[in-house]
Amino acid sequence: MRQPPDPERWERVQALFHEARTRPEEERRAWLEDAAPEDPTLRADVLQLLGDDAREWGLLDDGVASVARQILTRRPDRDVRGERFGPYRIVSFLGEGGMGVVYRVARDDLGIEAALKLLQDATLSPSRRARFLSEQRTLARLRHPGIAQLLDAGTLQDGTPWFVMELVDGRPLDAWLREGERTLDARLALFRGIGEAVRHAHAHAVIHRDLKPSNILVDEGGTPKLIDFGIAKHLVSDGFTVGSESLTRTGMAPFTPGHAAPEQLRGEEVGIHTDVYALGVLLFQILVGSPPFDLAGRSVAEAEQILVRGSPPRPSERAASLRLSRGRWADLDVLCGVAMHPDPGRRYPSAEALLRDLDHLLAGQPLEARPDSVSYRAGKFARRNRLPLGVAAAGLVLLAGLSAGYTRSLVSARDAALSEAARAERIQQFTLNLFRGTDPDFAPAEGLRVLDLLEMGVQEARALEADPGLQAGIYLALGEIHRQIGALERASELLAAALEIRERLRGESHPEVAEARIALGMLREAQADLDDAERLTAGGLQVARASLPARHPALGRALAAHGHVLEARGRYDEALPLVEEAVRLHRIGGSGSPELASALGQLSNLHFYLGNYAVADSVSRETLDLHRRLYGDAHPAAAGDLINLGAIRFELGDAVAAEGLFREALVVQEPWYGRNHPTTVANLTMVGRALVRQERLDEAREILRDAEVRARATLGNHHPRVASALNELGLVAQLGGEWDEASRIFLEVVEIYESIYPEGHYYLGVARSNLAGTLQAGGDAAGAEAMFREALEIYRAFLPPGHQLEGIAWIRLGGALLAQGRTPEAEEALVRGRQVLETQGASPAWVERADELLARARSTEG
Repeated sequence: MRQPPDPERWERVQALFHEARTRPEEERRAWLEDAAPEDPTLRADVLQLLGDDAREWGLLDDGVASVARQILTRRPDRDVRGERFGPYRIVSFLGEGGMGVVYRVARDDLGIEAALKLLQDATLSPSRRARFLSEQRTLARLRHPGIAQLLDAGTLQDGTPWFVMELVDGRPLDAWLREGERTLDARLALFRGIGEAVRHAHAHAVIHRDLKPSNILVDEGGTPKLIDFGIAKHLVSDGFTVGSESLTRTGMAPFTPGHAAPEQLRGEEVGIHTDVYALGVLLFQILVGSPPFDLAGRSVAEAEQILVRGSPPRPSERAASLRLSRGRWADLDVLCGVAMHPDPGRRYPSAEALLRDLDHLLAGQPLEARPDSVSYRAGKFARRNRLPLGVAAAGLVLLAGLSAGYTRSLVSARDAALSEAARAERIQQFTLNLFRGTDPDFAPAEGLRVLDLLEMGVQEARALEADPGLQAGIYLALGEIHRQIGALERASELLAAALEIRERLRGESHPEVAEARIALGMLREAQADLDDAERLTAGGLQVARASLPARHPALGRALAAHGHVLEARGRYDEALPLVEEAVRLHRIGGSGSPELASALGQLSNLHFYLGNYAVADSVSRETLDLHRRLYGDAHPAAAGDLINLGAIRFELGDAVAAEGLFREALVVQEPWYGRNHPTTVANLTMVGRALVRQERLDEAREILRDAEVRARATLGNHHPRVASALNELGLVAQLGGEWDEASRIFLEVVEIYESIYPEGHYYLGVARSNLAGTLQAGGDAAGAEAMFREALEIYRAFLPPGHQLEGIAWIRLGGALLAQGRTPEAEEALVRGRQVLETQGASPAWVERADELLARARSTEG
């Protein structure tokens, strides 16, 4: 057999072949000439594959279906070697399991060998098959040295799925573990390779769902390669659910109970957190040699009870072959225990976080996933710095004479701390007294509004000039409350006064000054004064870093605040490391703090804006669980998480589910904030957006006009939330054929964004793209083309490569080019945009639009 073809060339052949298969047979040759004009040999290879495909797969009712039945039934009297399965020749039997059977196959025309897997007892309805093939094209582009590449996939006429994968020369993980003694370093290196492959898949919105030793093959050098990515997903469609009779009857659960997370056993939605649990189980098994739970013969319900009952076992209690220090075992116990926590919200939020802690362990540094006791950090420090500490110990005698002065400084620090605590208590008592009264005879009147009570507090605070430190603290507290209820002008007066007093009392470099700058900076962001917001939060963070201990919660708040302002400016890559640092810092202080929940919410937002929808979804679910544990279901923090989850569903094309989540959040927000609060107004716009996507235009127009009016009244005419509501109203007008009205609205949106973001923002790309749509509808296709190209340049400047907005812009540009009769350029743009969206797995409606335009272009050529 000749050498396999160049991988990049083979990938190009595969991509063209799959794309050509979606087109009418009579159009394929012409399309290929346009798609690959520079390489006639490449076109010939694709045409040969298409010919073989048409010839071979026409036998589905007879030859291939018959071979498939023989494969799945494994008739001992029938040797299927040499039989044809479409373009593949069966070479030998490789193995079988509960999911199906695997054969080594050869493709003689390309000179390659591969693995063919047929799934038994799993069928896809006709409505699911097109989506199945689209998903497999996404998986086929998942390229990583630790992942066996998917080469081909399809379904038989009865809906039975089949897959052709890269042939991996290796042994299953459990067999590798049994073959002789393995050092800890070799085991952890192997696990790290597995984790890196999973992290890569998660970054491309692909979840494995069934990580287990038989799905991990290890080569002679100890390098792992994962197989069967995404296959288990297709076993939970069309009526196959965890508790269903069909699964019980066939044993075809889409996971392996011994390596499944509790939520999988309960039939709940899976995500990144599910794979993280399975990684914890794998790490345990790599260390110990056997999985943490023996679930053989157990029912699904029994298995779920075992998994959630108490804490998972510790590898240190089971491993006999590894001789490690107590401290090293303690860290390994933490790694496994956090990854395998029964509560998804208590696990590592991602494979990245798990690997980061693994790296900390290997470097002898403290783990992020455990509270840092003094003895724990000191022990780590001592092991890393034996020689310096020995020298330092010799110098302790010299320090004895300084102890008296040091004692005096401790007394001074103690007195300062006590004074600070007393001031904080007085501020808290002052705020409480506003609402309950210090004397029943002088308690607030029952009908008095909150704003009236706050105004009384402001007047009382002004009388505290004799204690300016206390006055500044109360101004700060009242300013924060005014900001939270949407009274932004009053908040500005109070927070600016607090900052002025603290700078006068404390100087420029005191932590209290940092706190006041951060508070005022967050207010400026809410007012869309982003230059001042960035100046204040950057200055506050600089002071906090210089004046606070590395683990102080106020430093975490400063990091999150500056990250929030950078997010508002569209500088997501700069914001991400700051927010990740805030999350790590707050995790050190415990897993259930409000600060951690807030930082996680920001982290979810950033991954959403960067197009990492799978990561955003996982983090949002962790945040929602934490907020509900902290505050209950009917709290605006939980409502914010529901909005985030709805936004993800919207971008993935499920506007109905998104609307439901937005409305669920609105039920919480309106009683809490009222309908005029900026947060409520923003969610009204989200509901309207979901209605627009469903083309329920009358309902959308009503709720969006309400949002626009309330946003203008609360925030002024030049605010992003006003522009957001207007943008959706422009789409309503556009869909209703009101082109002049749509153009007027989109021009105002552009004007607002240009005034707020003089340095640029991807929002400007969205606004220009929508305005271009009205130009095209009015017959100015050339003007629309120019504006679509401007939008693309903006997206390239402010969004990561391959973002779905870029894909949509290419498709819209293709439409403008097609309207000008520039068909080859139009096809190139449409194909490019379609590929971006398929890779992201987002915006299926725009993929359909690209297909419609491509069909029109080809009919024009014909």
